[in-house]
Amino acid sequence: MVRHIILWKIKEEVKDPEAAKAAMKRELEALMGKIDGLLEMEVITRPLPSCNADVMLKSAFTDAQALADYIIHPEHKRVGQTFVRPVVTGRMCMDYED
Repeated sequence: MVRHIILWKIKEEVKDPEAAKAAMKRELEALMGKIDGLLEMEVITRPLPSCNADVMLKSAFTDAQALADYIIHPEHKRVGQTFVRPVVTGRMCMDYED
């Protein structure tokens, strides 16, 4: 299994960060069942005050090829272009085998 973890910071100029985070969560989690090899998808939008990230994506894939297919999948690209990139700044990623 391959894990894919992403951390984002919401842009300061976003007028309603809670709505932006809710939309990211809704749209990213809706990818479940649409992309072969995607086993788990969870978006965390309520970090503790000690954190320096606003949103975390935790996902799992059957293997590295499934992750590569997810990255270029049209639904994933649509969600990223419409609901993620316009509202975030900074992105950290960690992929690893479990």
